[in-house]
Amino acid sequence: MSSSARDKNAPPPKDVISRLAWDTLLDSVNVSMTDLNKLVLNYLVIEGHMDAAQHFCAETGLTPAVDLASIHDRMTIRTAIDNGQVDDAMERLNDLDPEILDTNPQLYFHLQQQRLIETIRVGDIPAALDFAQSELAPRGEENPAFLVDLERTLALLAFDATDANSPVADLLAPAHRHQVAAETNAAILHAQGQATDPKLPAVLRSMTWAQGKLEERAVFPKVADVVQAELVVPPECDGVDAGGMQF
Repeated sequence: MSSSARDKNAPPPKDVISRLAWDTLLDSVNVSMTDLNKLVLNYLVIEGHMDAAQHFCAETGLTPAVDLASIHDRMTIRTAIDNGQVDDAMERLNDLDPEILDTNPQLYFHLQQQRLIETIRVGDIPAALDFAQSELAPRGEENPAFLVDLERTLALLAFDATDANSPVADLLAPAHRHQVAAETNAAILHAQGQATDPKLPAVLRSMTWAQGKLEERAVFPKVADVVQAELVVPPECDGVDAGGMQF
């Protein structure tokens, strides 16, 4: 293939946006500090950081849309599940609002499943089998998806609990507790008429998507780590004149 043919088939060169031009573009976007503060407060409230939310409101002058004291009960329930104390969590949840479990069979099953997992974790096999038969099997018969989850849970009895390579090891991992705790947290928020997902992660996902699309066409300073929020400036972007760029 000739060099001219290779050049013809080559992708068009990317625009290069200098650090100066990028900063100018960012400065041209008017972002309300109040809106940013509300975004942070929304995250703190939904994720249950009560003390941080109280301090943040005091510093920013924002008035929360909910009673911050209500976060305490929600976080007590979530923490109990994270610690494997599912009985205590379900009792507190019923005290808070008994309709949550009455109207959410999937959440009820997942909490009962987690109770079974915790019973197996401590090695009480007779109690685990009795609980599975009396509490979970009837619900599994009503819903095939529940039955699959029950069968996977009972499969824990066939494997060493310390074997990280077993096909059901994920059920004993802390992440499984966190998943059930997060589901319970969302159910409480929904029952209280609040949003169940914080807006901040969605904004960060949108930013990551937008950067990916722009990378197809340009080289530019970007945020490579959203946790550190540090701007990474490619060498090409230092001292480049941005005049005449097409966007």
